[in-house]
Amino acid sequence: QVQLVESGGGLVQPGGSLRLSCAASGFTLDNTAIAWLRQAPGKEREGVLCISSEERSVYYADSVKDRFTISRDNAKNTVYLQMNSLNPEDTAVYYCATDPRVYYRDCPEFYEFDIWGQGTQVTVSS
Repeated sequence: QVQLVESGGGLVQPGGSLRLSCAASGFTLDNTAIAWLRQAPGKEREGVLCISSEERSVYYADSVKDRFTISRDNAKNTVYLQMNSLNPEDTAVYYCATDPRVYYRDCPEFYEFDIWGQGTQVTVSS
């Protein structure tokens, strides 16, 4: 069974950092494009950042450039989202998403990924 499980969310003060994890099971993350998405209260889900099957990163959200980075550990079958300089506008439920059936040389639009995790809450507040 293909599954993604996010973890690492929590409450952090403005200016702080968090690292989210997305553990995959039922398939290998190696050569698989995977994206981080988020949904803030009362807002539509938006793409944050993606890494393609060929390790090309794409920022869907300009607001996170120079603050967020994506990486993967194939040995652990896990993808990470490192978030620095967090601000209250980053408060949201964060999801990872993928489609292991497709080899994406470049990241697609985030809504093309049809396998999602359950999400992890990130709250940035003093």
